[in-house]
Amino acid sequence: MQAIVIHEYGGPHTLAFEEAPDPRPGPDMVVVELRAAGVNPVDWKIREGYLHDVFPSYLPLIPGWDAAGVVRAIGPAVQEFHVGDAVVGYVRKDYIQHGTYAELVAGTPRHFAPKPSSVDFTAAAGLPLAGLTAVQSLRLAGVGAGDTVLVHAAAGGVGSFAVQWAQVLGAQVVGTASAANQDYLRELGARPVTYGDGLAERVQQAAPDGITASVDYIGTKEALAASAELVGDPQRIVSNVNSRGVAAVGGRYSFVRPQAEDLAELSRQVDAGAVRIVVQEAFPFSDVARAHEISRDGHVRGKLVLEL
Repeated sequence: MQAIVIHEYGGPHTLAFEEAPDPRPGPDMVVVELRAAGVNPVDWKIREGYLHDVFPSYLPLIPGWDAAGVVRAIGPAVQEFHVGDAVVGYVRKDYIQHGTYAELVAGTPRHFAPKPSSVDFTAAAGLPLAGLTAVQSLRLAGVGAGDTVLVHAAAGGVGSFAVQWAQVLGAQVVGTASAANQDYLRELGARPVTYGDGLAERVQQAAPDGITASVDYIGTKEALAASAELVGDPQRIVSNVNSRGVAAVGGRYSFVRPQAEDLAELSRQVDAGAVRIVVQEAFPFSDVARAHEISRDGHVRGKLVLEL
């Protein structure tokens, strides 16, 4: 198969398009022929070696955790899927080596869910990691009907899903973003506020009845300090980017897990029209270096995706 492979940690120049061995299905495995792969900030962090001491990692490696494609083969123990099924997957394993920037990827049933039928493979590839992060961080913050939740970095890949998922749960949303993304947040249903000095005061003006929970996808001291000032119960402050910072204000850290049931529910809500997947830009696999550069620079609205 063709795949994007890195043989050493470093910049975008380390991403090589080359032949790699096809994965073979073990008894509990699903092999998916990819149509598209999502690009996430964790991908360039893996490429640069930042996760080497966090996960067992083996070079050469294929990056990528998000996938959308068609089931090509299944192991004899697999009952959840059949050859020909269209699926999405958050294919994060317990080690880093065999990722989704490839024509074929293998995972277990916990990694996959049916693809939303209302969107194409490119859009579907932007759903898994970011959508699951939003669902699981909001769950950890205890967000539900009647809450008003503050979402930091609300226009990004995870934040866009968190704004929408909080509303699925019955909550109201205030979202932080740059001035350029204010109208976008309004379209998603959030009350936007800008970053910078006086953040807590602006949030209070946007939500005069108070903020009951906060989810953080930017990790700055400013964001966490504002959350600590605004949220009465610090256990309802959750960050998925700054474990030490959120612990310092009494909150909790969330690291997204593969969860087939959550991913399937996200797919259902996409098909129901309650959640939309916003793709800022799609790239051919040959432009993977450019996709990584844009991801690393930040300021992405929604998702970046690689197309086979």
